[in-house]
Amino acid sequence: MAVALSESGAFTWSEWVECLSAEIAAAKRSGDPDLGDRYYEHWLRALEKLVIDKGLGSEAELAGLRHDWTEAAIHTPHGQPVALKKRTPVG
Repeated sequence: MAVALSESGAFTWSEWVECLSAEIAAAKRSGDPDLGDRYYEHWLRALEKLVIDKGLGSEAELAGLRHDWTEAAIHTPHGQPVALKKRTPVG
């Protein structure tokens, strides 16, 4: 997602690197032992921050998508692809 958004011009690769680096540094400052097992969480926080900062989506929209993915995963039979239902845009 980060690559696709950068390639589409939503943000530069330098902005992505800076944001991800800041998230990792903040995690270290808060006591994250940097074992590599939480990298995805840092990556996701950086991507969500850029999406919000660049006006590509709001916190409410991201929260709605997190909820929708959780519900879809819970209700999808094992081995089947998870699919989101169409949602009405916020705003």
